[in-house]
Amino acid sequence: MRVTVFSAQPYDRRFFDELAAVQDADDDIEWHYQEASLDAGTVTLAAGSDAVCVFVNDCLDAAVLDTLATLGIRAIVLRCAGFNNIDLAAAHRLGLFVARVPAYSPEAVAEHALAMIMTLNRKTHRAFNRVREGNFALDGLLGVTLHGKTAGVIGTGRIGLCMARILKGLGCEVLGHDPYPAEAFQAYGEAVPLEALLARSDIVSLHCPLTEQTHHLIDDGTLAAMKPGAMLVNTSRGALIDTPAVIGALKSRQLGALAIDVYEQESELFFRDHSAEIIDDDVFARLASFPNVLITGHQGFFTVEALREIAQVTRANLMAFAEGIECPNRL
Repeated sequence: MRVTVFSAQPYDRRFFDELAAVQDADDDIEWHYQEASLDAGTVTLAAGSDAVCVFVNDCLDAAVLDTLATLGIRAIVLRCAGFNNIDLAAAHRLGLFVARVPAYSPEAVAEHALAMIMTLNRKTHRAFNRVREGNFALDGLLGVTLHGKTAGVIGTGRIGLCMARILKGLGCEVLGHDPYPAEAFQAYGEAVPLEALLARSDIVSLHCPLTEQTHHLIDDGTLAAMKPGAMLVNTSRGALIDTPAVIGALKSRQLGALAIDVYEQESELFFRDHSAEIIDDDVFARLASFPNVLITGHQGFFTVEALREIAQVTRANLMAFAEGIECPNRL
């Protein structure tokens, strides 16, 4: 089976090639890497393949899917959990096999969220730069003790549960909100309505999927309902946050700090080097100008363990398709 891997980065090659080196004789997968993202302008790069492997910011709308089907593509495997970038109705109409990696090292994302909280709170990123310049002054680096603070986790799935466990370990009072609450969350915190979580939490961490119901979950209304001066953390999906509304809350000091690993318009920015270019996204530029905002480029998943698991599950999904057996990760 020939598979075109779109949005391929060196680390993708490393872990897929690692699998190829130890694959069974009947595991006949050929990985062909394309640095380009998948969209209407690049879709023909998949010509000659049986399947495509895509990532979070690849475009799989109805037009792209139609072209893929015309090219003879029979399967689409997502090396990620989110699938809001694919028109599933169109894929099903075309008879395309679609599968994802529903969960991979949830601890990786939760630990990154913790790293962002600690960095932003204790300002270690600023301290690092100061010390390198010989500046050992502490003014401007004041943080708070997280032990005893209240932390809210919105979305108590696998990653949310990991986050709740970490926060409880720090000595925080943990609140959780999820329309489908996990029973396991009871071991770490108290399940409450969203309004109560926002009003009581010193830290609010988002760990929910992007759906019609969660799109711009954080908007003017929810920001106004938050405890004044609270920190907001998003390592899930960029569009959970209405960015202009967040900028307004930062300017008014209603929101005390913001840490994001995802951004609603990230497809034009993330996973590529723009250091020698002018970034013409004015909303992103304004967001990045705040001293109490910390941004990372969608690296929450980026650990050896997570990438190895992504590669393994992606290959398993492809083998299930090739062998015509049930795939538990099929969408």
